Amino acid sequence: MQANYVQRLRLTFSKSGPARYIGHLDLTRTLERALRRARIPLAYTQGFNRRPRMSLAAALPLGYTSACELADIWLAEAMPPQQARAQMMASMAPGIEVHNVVDAPLSQPALQTLTTAAEYTATPGAVLDQEALQARVAALLTAITHLHTPQPRGKSQAQPYDLRPLIHTLRLETAVAGGVQIHMRLALLPSQSGRPDEVLHALELDPLAAHVHRTRIVLADEG
Repeated sequence: MQANYVQRLRLTFSKSGPARYIGHLDLTRTLERALRRARIPLAYTQGFNRRPRMSLAAALPLGYTSACELADIWLAEAMPPQQARAQMMASMAPGIEVHNVVDAPLSQPALQTLTTAAEYTATPGAVLDQEALQARVAALLTAITHLHTPQPRGKSQAQPYDLRPLIHTLRLETAVAGGVQIHMRLALLPSQSGRPDEVLHALELDPLAAHVHRTRIVLADEG
């Protein structure tokens, strides 16, 4: 079957403000509506339930903010990337800002299969003893394994897994406004990914009280 698209564009966008409470599926629908309003010539899938050809790199947990979300869209008619960005921004939902649009190779694998890691900054919600927290970070980094049992989601029983191999880097830094921030780089693979909330839990912090911000999604060809 002949392809009905001629161009693949990769969007880098931020998600903040009211958009932080838009879930992954609703985010996809929000982007679709914005792209239609912007008159972007989207290509559509074949079949009875036709949908715009679009994919996001990785789901962002509800309540997190991000400066680096990635999405690919396929176009039925080619257009300059910067023109596409200008049209998108005129129609985008509050809290979503498209920072960059570039061409991506049509033959490249699906975006979701290219992710290798993601970087986050977590700001704990309470005043902490920084020395004690640094000791917990050091203990987690020096551990050979760290078995963690996730909170059950739905009716399925969560199984324990080794969190330690999924943590690439973990460090404390002083925030600009004072206090402490936790920087982490975690695996983001199709088969298994590290979750910031579970790292915070391993550090004996309340994940629900922390503000988590994704700062980078690392693709396979970036290192």
